Amino acid sequence: MTALTEETAYDRVRGAQWRTGQARMPGLSRRGLLRLTAAGGLALAAAGAVTPAASAASPILKPLPPELFDVHGTNAETRWEAMRGQGYLTPIDRFFVRDHTSTPVLDAATWRLRLFGSGLRGGPVEFTYRQLRALPSETITAFIECAGNGRSFFTSQQGQSVSGTAWRLGAVGVARWRGVRLATVLARAGLTRDAVDVLPEGLDPDYVTAGVNLGKVRRPLPVAKALEDVLLAYEMNGEPLPPDHGFPVRLVVPSWAGISSIKWLGRIEVSATPLVSPWTTQYYRLLGPDYPAEGTLVTEQVVKSAFELPWGATLPAGQRQVLRGRSWSGHGRIRRVEVSTDGVTWHPAKPIGPALDRGWLRWEFPWRPRTAGPYTLRARATDITGARQPDVTPYNTQGYLFGAVVRHPVTVA
Repeated sequence: MTALTEETAYDRVRGAQWRTGQARMPGLSRRGLLRLTAAGGLALAAAGAVTPAASAASPILKPLPPELFDVHGTNAETRWEAMRGQGYLTPIDRFFVRDHTSTPVLDAATWRLRLFGSGLRGGPVEFTYRQLRALPSETITAFIECAGNGRSFFTSQQGQSVSGTAWRLGAVGVARWRGVRLATVLARAGLTRDAVDVLPEGLDPDYVTAGVNLGKVRRPLPVAKALEDVLLAYEMNGEPLPPDHGFPVRLVVPSWAGISSIKWLGRIEVSATPLVSPWTTQYYRLLGPDYPAEGTLVTEQVVKSAFELPWGATLPAGQRQVLRGRSWSGHGRIRRVEVSTDGVTWHPAKPIGPALDRGWLRWEFPWRPRTAGPYTLRARATDITGARQPDVTPYNTQGYLFGAVVRHPVTVA
């Protein structure tokens, strides 16, 4: 093949994006193309036929400037100070990324969603990207959050050793998702009354750990949840999904741990018998002294709060501060947020805008510190069910669902 310049390859990729409905997709920039080039994917990219195997040399495609993200290997955590002044939704350029392996670059023109299994009438059914977008659409605002969000605080606050990525609180984001209800697709595929589980599977590379290939990332959902509020999303904040966030189609499973919201969706098994995967047996179970021997399956997220401040921020002395933050819960909308600057007394924070069932509540709290020195800020939220953030989260070995009040250090200069 004749060697192509970067400029020519970029132009051909953009042309291919126009043909497949990705022209406004922010994820494959000129910088992203250069990463593809470094990975040996230039010829495929120039032909407009990038396949799942043509992943970037870096596991994440979009830029990860240090003022927006803390990078943890294949994952990128949003810095909370980057959310200050950003409005209700998390902008795509600062939405966290959780990858088990690496972001695949897929072609919408050749992508297919295959549904099969004993829970369907007849044989397998396939949908193209165009067919999926032709179905009745729905738009929801919902957070997606990694089950391990806050994991580092098991160690730093509770002195407990856990395994997994040491997230603080930045593995969460709220977006406006547009797509097709999974219930609609299941009905068209011939869902039977006997169906009990669906098993969505991604198109990212196989996950290999300790020399064992666990296959594609996949995690079963009960049919009841699948029919309730799950979305097959193809847009995020009014844009086609970027590659790092699941292009061309991902699941959005509101209120549940992010592992359920499978990205780069390719197959869904629909079964009349219960289904399992390593992501329900080996991972995403609460294991520890406070749980049964077999563990407890991770499903709904817990209540959390975060300040829109750098970790260890320095604030000017003698000035009135307005502390801002956000609180959210998998159980329903946030009803109340309280803030403490001394670890003893708690005061109500002022809500900013609405609290949404599947989103978060923004809030603010005025504060004038009396003296210079170190302070520890705390925020705790109570949701509509009455669940309030505790002082301590029950220990589990893999550090899931940390929901205790986080102690945020600051210094008044």
